[in-house]
Amino acid sequence: MDKNKLAEQNGPLDRLEQVKENSNFLRGTIAEGLEDPITGAISDDDNKLLKFHGSYQQDDRDIRDERRRKKLEPAYQFMIRVRTPGGVTTSEQWLVMDELAQKYANGTMKLTTRQTYQLHGILKRNLKKTMQEMNQALMTTIAACGDINRNVMCNVNPAQSDYHSEVYAWSKKISDHLLPKTNAYHEIWLDDEKIVDSRGIKETEPIYGPTYLPRKFKIGVAIPPSNDVDIYSQDLGFIAIIENEKLQGFNIAVGGGMGMTHGDTKTYPQIARVIGFCAPEKITEVAEHVVMIQRDYGNRSNRKNARFKYTIDARGIDWFKDELNSRLTWNLEAPRPYHFESNGDTYGWVKGKDSWHLTLFIQNGRVKDIEGYELMTGLREIAKVHTGDFRITANQNLIIADVTDEKKQEITDLVETYHLTEGRHLSGLRRNSIACVALPTCGLAMAESERYLPVLLDKMEGILDEAGLHEEEIVIRMSGCPNGCSRPGLAEIAFIGKAPGKYNMYLGGAFNGSRLNKLYKENIGEKEILDSLRPILFQYAKERYKGEHFGDFVIRAGYVEKVHSGLDFHATSAAQK
Repeated sequence: MDKNKLAEQNGPLDRLEQVKENSNFLRGTIAEGLEDPITGAISDDDNKLLKFHGSYQQDDRDIRDERRRKKLEPAYQFMIRVRTPGGVTTSEQWLVMDELAQKYANGTMKLTTRQTYQLHGILKRNLKKTMQEMNQALMTTIAACGDINRNVMCNVNPAQSDYHSEVYAWSKKISDHLLPKTNAYHEIWLDDEKIVDSRGIKETEPIYGPTYLPRKFKIGVAIPPSNDVDIYSQDLGFIAIIENEKLQGFNIAVGGGMGMTHGDTKTYPQIARVIGFCAPEKITEVAEHVVMIQRDYGNRSNRKNARFKYTIDARGIDWFKDELNSRLTWNLEAPRPYHFESNGDTYGWVKGKDSWHLTLFIQNGRVKDIEGYELMTGLREIAKVHTGDFRITANQNLIIADVTDEKKQEITDLVETYHLTEGRHLSGLRRNSIACVALPTCGLAMAESERYLPVLLDKMEGILDEAGLHEEEIVIRMSGCPNGCSRPGLAEIAFIGKAPGKYNMYLGGAFNGSRLNKLYKENIGEKEILDSLRPILFQYAKERYKGEHFGDFVIRAGYVEKVHSGLDFHATSAAQK
């Protein structure tokens, strides 16, 4: 155990811990704040609690200064995130989200890297109505944000495995099992009656307790050889093991996470470590006890060091395995063999066992119409005729799943009518790109991401074409801040915002998402980004081995050193000196 790290976790409680404890199981004064007509905002404490209900208070940063000069309060608005385990929704639910985007939000939908929807630009007066209309479509936002287990991810493409439906069912059970028990959500948003017990029995949270978790908690389920959910980025990952044409169980990986803080070397991204194997019927029990260990031992003094990865790194992976086995009262089995090949999506039509599946590229997950590319309208028309599911991928793309033979041509015609390309004509770099929302709505963003990455890709593609690398698959990700929502720490090329127009550039992640990257250059703008990458890409084109991915090449060529653990992430490499 690291005594210094343990000492840092035993300081006075962070103020948010008191807010949660005094919230009456996440109620606070949210209901009263929604009724206040004087302001478009809610109180700071209630804003923190609101995250547990699936919403963030934001403001339009593009006009913040203008409103300040006019002595107006910021243009407050709210983001709502839906909880959709495995990214699976019906066509009817897609149409509801489309309607809500037009009626209450900014006219667009955002498909997130955790396989769900976000709506932006909702005014306070419309927040409750939006939640209620989602609920009527059998969708919920509870626990989509906050210090709690969030949306459970799962391998999304049913054509990749005959076992997808079985594995997805287990991921849904994990999600349901770890939902908070408080009735606050239903009382505030759905007008349920308040729970009154004349016997004085208090409401309880058997898994989370009255202060819930120290920080957010993320779970993913993968089916090799696809690592589309980036299993090593998860606090808790389950890797499906298929042997003898049967789901035997799951390998268990713990302690991943992408977030860090610029300038604070005590924070870092980390990759999850595989610690054992369990049978399928044990999966919810394992998930519950892992979450409860983080509840009991996570850092409640410093939120920057409160993620599960720091809990494990402070005490050691062997301590964690012993603690988990003790709580389970049975021991995990040894991990079983598996391998991952990639963490991206395959575009176009794929024939499944009994139906067809169409994967569409959605740049940075933003669903909207632009001239010549009526994405939102086209998907709306597809949803009106499609009898299967809409499945959001972990790479912000969309699968029109379970298309019947009878409907395939009709949907193909709609794709052509509305110019919904299948991604195959795009560069391999763009096909493997992810960007978080960042400006103008994210309050944490230090630089652009979603709005800028396509511009940078346009310029990088010119270099790729010159080098003969247009079709080469390279994973690239951009995040507006170091919280890492786009999972940049695992990309072969990554950019993390440092200031307006400035980014830290990282190189050397693994193509299959199994290795962290390394800082290559710090606080650089577009010209230096392009000038730095150009010779590297040309050298890669000339000197790569057969089948060698870009992330592996930059390590072999000495541009960065291989990172074996997040504990080495900040170490200065020989290549940087």
